[in-house]
Amino acid sequence: MGLKNAEKTTMIEDTKKTVAFRDLGCMDYQEAWTYQENLFADIVAKKIQNRNLPEDQQITTPNYLLFVEHPHVYTLGKSGKPEHLLLDATGLAAHAATYYKINRGGDITYHGPGQLVGYPILDLDHFFTDIHRYLRYLEESIILTLAEYGVPAGRIDGLTGVWLDHDTGKNPRKICALGVKSSRWVTMHGFAFNLNVDLSYFGHIVPCGIDDKAVTSLHLELGRPVAMEEVKEKVKKHLAALFEMNLIESE
Repeated sequence: MGLKNAEKTTMIEDTKKTVAFRDLGCMDYQEAWTYQENLFADIVAKKIQNRNLPEDQQITTPNYLLFVEHPHVYTLGKSGKPEHLLLDATGLAAHAATYYKINRGGDITYHGPGQLVGYPILDLDHFFTDIHRYLRYLEESIILTLAEYGVPAGRIDGLTGVWLDHDTGKNPRKICALGVKSSRWVTMHGFAFNLNVDLSYFGHIVPCGIDDKAVTSLHLELGRPVAMEEVKEKVKKHLAALFEMNLIESE
């Protein structure tokens, strides 16, 4: 391969790994869901279109990383059980919370103020086509972020997410939940990282269908509030390194 062709190939690969970062601030869950779905559907449509085009005419599919904070909401994944929500309609209203059944994997979880929610919408054909590796990288970005705060964290065999006291088994508690959807190697949904969360809201569900383990938040582990913007930068840094992303700010 000539030098020019090699440079062209490198530029194409760099473009494929470009990820547009968007911070959506505080957004209603349904609104954010629709926002995700539209980006996801656009990428899938481009991939289908590319199948009928010569390689030199194919469109490079985009990638996105969305950060958002939601008002109080409970979401139930495809494999979840409705009885894992312990509130009826009156109870939801009393706690100013909403409830949605959604098309991700996993059971029930809670989103709310003080929680960093990340939605990577990636075409994994640009990175690697391995959904288990994808999940482990999401977890690893949180584990590395927690390490910067001096909080050891890891995984528990057979369970997704990021856990504290994962190795001793004395008091395992989840600090970050994962739930993703993938179609044609395009991802959506993602992770929910508890930073300054009112954990009483978890008392109204069986979190992720697990009734024998606790949930925690970083501010409780540190004994002080955590700066959301600071954590965002750390998580972004680790995601970019793990996925070898070219992460750019986007409107």
